[in-house]
Amino acid sequence: MVTNSPVELVPHDPQWPQAFQRIRDRLLALLPQALSIDHIGSTSIPGMTAKPLIDIDIVLPGLGHIEGATRVLLAEGYEPRGNRYDDEVWAFLSKGSVPAERVYLCPAGNGTHRNRLAFRDYLIAHPQAAAAYTALKRRLAAEFRMDGDRYTAHKREFVDAIVVRALTGDA
Repeated sequence: MVTNSPVELVPHDPQWPQAFQRIRDRLLALLPQALSIDHIGSTSIPGMTAKPLIDIDIVLPGLGHIEGATRVLLAEGYEPRGNRYDDEVWAFLSKGSVPAERVYLCPAGNGTHRNRLAFRDYLIAHPQAAAAYTALKRRLAAEFRMDGDRYTAHKREFVDAIVVRALTGDA
C-alpha cells in the first residue's frame, strides 16, 4: 500500500537499548503475566541502520491471555494493527512515544517470535550478513520510499534465508 509517510531509515542510535529497557520495564508492570519481552527488529542489532521504531515481542502463556493484554495496551494508548503473519501475532503501535514503539503479542511457542529471535541473533553474530541487510534496506527504502508494504515485502527473501541459516546452524 502506498502511504503518505516515507520509509525513514536512520543510523543506529546507541540509546535504543536503553529505550527498550525503559519500555520493557513499563510493559512488564502492565503485563506481569508476560513470559518474556524481547527487543526484536533492526533497532536491537548494534550498528544497524533502522527505522526509528522499537519493535517488541511480548510472549504470553497462551492464546487465552491475548484478549486481556489487548485491553491493557488499548487503555495505554496503543493503536491496534491487527493479527499479523497468519501466526497468531497481534500488532500495536504507539506513535506518541519517542522513539515510537511497535508491540506484538504472541502466545508461547509462536513460530514468528522464534524466527525473529533467530534472525536478530544471527545478524548480531555475523556482521557481514548485517552489513548486507543494511545495504538491502537502504536500496529498498530509496526504491519504495512511499510504500512501506513493498519495502517490507522485498526484504522477505533475505530475512527468510537468514532465518533458515540461523535455525539450521549454517554459518
